[in-house]
Amino acid sequence: MSKIITRFAPSPTGYLHIGSARTALFNWLFAKHYGGQFLLRIEDTDRVRSTQSAVDAIFQSMQWLGLDWDGDVVFQFARASRHAEVAQQLLKEGKAYYCYCSPEELEIMREEAKTQGKPMGYNGMWRDRDPAEAPKDRKPVIRFKAPLEGETVIHDHVQGTVKVDHRQLDDMVLLRADGTPTYMLSVVVDDHDMEITHIIRGDDHFTNAFRQAQLYQAMGWHIPEFAHIPLIYGQDGAKLSKRHGALGAEQYQEMGFLPEAMRNYLLRLGWGYKDEEIIPTKRAIELFDLPGIGRSPARFDIVKLTSLNAHYIREKDNAELLKDLLPFLEKFTGPVNDLGKERLIKGMEGLKQRAKTLIDLAEMAQFYVHSLQPDEKAQSHINDHFKGLVQKILDVLEGEASFDHAHLEQLFRDLAEKWSLKLGELAQVLRIALTGRTISPSMFEVMEVLGKEEVITRLTAAK
Repeated sequence: MSKIITRFAPSPTGYLHIGSARTALFNWLFAKHYGGQFLLRIEDTDRVRSTQSAVDAIFQSMQWLGLDWDGDVVFQFARASRHAEVAQQLLKEGKAYYCYCSPEELEIMREEAKTQGKPMGYNGMWRDRDPAEAPKDRKPVIRFKAPLEGETVIHDHVQGTVKVDHRQLDDMVLLRADGTPTYMLSVVVDDHDMEITHIIRGDDHFTNAFRQAQLYQAMGWHIPEFAHIPLIYGQDGAKLSKRHGALGAEQYQEMGFLPEAMRNYLLRLGWGYKDEEIIPTKRAIELFDLPGIGRSPARFDIVKLTSLNAHYIREKDNAELLKDLLPFLEKFTGPVNDLGKERLIKGMEGLKQRAKTLIDLAEMAQFYVHSLQPDEKAQSHINDHFKGLVQKILDVLEGEASFDHAHLEQLFRDLAEKWSLKLGELAQVLRIALTGRTISPSMFEVMEVLGKEEVITRLTAAK
């Protein structure tokens, strides 16, 4: 197999859609699997809707997802003269022609075709007409002279072999009257010039492949291989839209999802290997290939994604997890100093067992950075009995030399028996006094991480 080159070609008209993120991932994995290249092209020819902020959002989301691209980014609009050059070459070779139809004439054609039950395309009015008959005051478009007989066959890696009769395809516009190239022309020229070997994209582009294949053939260029992947749907079976929840990749970053969890989840939306659900990126690169992509639309399930994210949080190295956590935590606490970071690393194992997102983890981790006022639920437990127990605990802890987790647990087991209390009751008093919450990691782990001095300080304040 020759060197694999794939591309991801988003339009910068908004955020990076979650479906587009999956397309980028599949292209990236396929290139990585075969030791090829993954290129990025920004299709910014829609000058009205394309914005720099959208370009920046695409870059940021891809960087968050860890989808690094090779070489420089290609901006499609900057290549407009090259696209026009190809249109002119086709014109010169008799494979394209000037069309002088007015918008009104095109509308009449569509209506007539509709009435006759024919495809609602262009009828070839200027295909073989003498340009001398052209209106002097009307600028022409350049149309591709599509073959009239036979069929175009696409051997798609996902959709299988599909044929389209040439009578179903009209003569598409290559260059508009103002000289700007159309999407169909630009895409073909760019993919050829970038030496793309495999085009992996959503199946909403599948019908485009037949027209694009004709352009490749007209230019005498090699046709890339195609793999059109089914779209992502919501749980209700409808095409994924805003009513199903967040659609942009950066929104999932803001919601506290880990990029490795997102990659794993997006991978499993339409691709599978046996019954494996947990597929880390390194293994995904080893396994990924086009035959594993299914033909049925995938359904986006936020519950499954959240569960997968919780798994990756639990499995992640604590020091690495801290780096992910800090931007979320500092929204609650402000800058975290070295002591806070040290405590977080020591206490991370206990914290992360309950967290589903980085926001969950940040909310739970605050007490390691600074003492918290009891929340409403914790406040309801504070009374004279609570304060009396805090004083008794203080009296005992003042004389303790060891603050080891195991030692503390045994100490409080003994105290619970001595004071005729349940261990859980004592632990809850400690929890509220030290964390301001009624739910936390093991209190004996928390006490060890905070250290004797800080525990005494917080218990004294609670009393």
